[in-house]
Amino acid sequence: MEPDLIEAARETARMGGDHRRWPEKLSVRERLDVLFDRDSFTEDGLLANVEADGLPADGVITGVGRVEGRLAAVIAHDFTVKAGSWGALTCEKQIRILERADRDRLPVFYLVDSAGGRLNDQMGFFPGRRGASAIFHRQIQLSGRVPQICALHGPSAAGGAYMPAFTDWVGMVEGNASMYLASPRVAEKVTGEKTTLEEMGGAIMHASVSGCADEVFDEDWQVIAAARKLFSYLPSDFSLAPPVQPARDPEISSWEDEIIPTDPNQPYDVYEVVRRIVDEGSFFEIKARWAPEIMVGLARIEGEVVGIVANQASVNSGAIFVDSADKAARFITMCDAYNIPLIFLQDVPGFMVGVDVERQGIIRHGAKLVAAMSSAEVPKFTVVLRKAYAAGFYALCAPGFEPRATIALPTATIGTMSPAASVNAMYANKIAEISDPNERELFIADKIQEQEEDFNLLAMASTLVVDTIVLNHELRNELARRLAASVGWQRVSGRRHHMVQPV
Repeated sequence: MEPDLIEAARETARMGGDHRRWPEKLSVRERLDVLFDRDSFTEDGLLANVEADGLPADGVITGVGRVEGRLAAVIAHDFTVKAGSWGALTCEKQIRILERADRDRLPVFYLVDSAGGRLNDQMGFFPGRRGASAIFHRQIQLSGRVPQICALHGPSAAGGAYMPAFTDWVGMVEGNASMYLASPRVAEKVTGEKTTLEEMGGAIMHASVSGCADEVFDEDWQVIAAARKLFSYLPSDFSLAPPVQPARDPEISSWEDEIIPTDPNQPYDVYEVVRRIVDEGSFFEIKARWAPEIMVGLARIEGEVVGIVANQASVNSGAIFVDSADKAARFITMCDAYNIPLIFLQDVPGFMVGVDVERQGIIRHGAKLVAAMSSAEVPKFTVVLRKAYAAGFYALCAPGFEPRATIALPTATIGTMSPAASVNAMYANKIAEISDPNERELFIADKIQEQEEDFNLLAMASTLVVDTIVLNHELRNELARRLAASVGWQRVSGRRHHMVQPV
């Protein structure tokens, strides 16, 4: 074949479709330029469906490049080619790159912008062994073996909505990105419900209500930049340690008394604690808008990557709800899959109680959290900031779950419930029998004082309930030393890592 014909075919494939209809979006190849180090990308299947009309590269770009020097695979949908829809060869290209990622232990970035299956090619993408189901099968096989990171730039529709769902992190571009199993038009036909695309599957909804998205961004380049930053905390595969960076001092070193109030009912922002213990600028929060009563994210202490699970006392007093249990459980499994030590910052009144949460299955969801925490083999460190009550204390790595250390601050209290609640539970009948208000008040105060004596922190250290008590300003150094002492840890079981379970 004439070289000129080959080059013309390659140029046509690289051009893709007409981008002028979407001036606010980066083209798929511009997105790849943001993702990969300069001149490091090698493309596969450029000439897929070259003989078809209007299907350059069959609507998807796959290949391997370097992200900050590390090899990674990519699946990038070209929204200018049949709206990034999937046909037989679109599926084949995606399956092949995932097979290579599995064989070579390559992390996978997904730049998703697809209207779903190509309905005029149903037999190509839907029912067979090399159709869409095989893509999902391989994503699940990869889960927990290599990082899978999704930047969602446009729609992810119908069955294709599960592609982001099987990844470790999903960032969405507000106003363009969406995930939905059926469009508003289809939903209205089936259920009679009238809605909009943003209400049903928009970025803000998924980041704050469904929990399917981890963060929302304004521009295409921002979500890719965040994906690259997330990757900087993760190893290239499950057999490796996370990348180490030069140590940095914390953003703030001083500890004012009001950072953690002594009154267990007074709210405060646990992020102020995090800023004082992690390297400056290193905290990468995950699912910040969803279930905010618990805060999770990756950070560094003296350059070493850690995962942080913290009760947010400024939201619902830091109590654990159904969604927050799921949020923490998923994060813990991800950290365990990728060898990231976990730090639990406890200020927890317990699991939320009441008819609504019981009907939502708080016990079932709480069990998922406890199981995830208990089965994690990475080094775990528990810090009791203030209150640690009831099963919430257990769920966030109580001593019985074998943390490397249980560290208490001077404000810490540990018990089945607060002293006041305990007295009211134990002496309800007696209190009801006391008719004189002053006598009743004195009785309650006396019993609360007795309960508070059981909460004595020095007694708990003396009996090894806690391993040490440190002053607030000593916490970072205490954690840094204990992390350093755990370097070189090994898994007891030697088994293959588990998958990162979908929420």
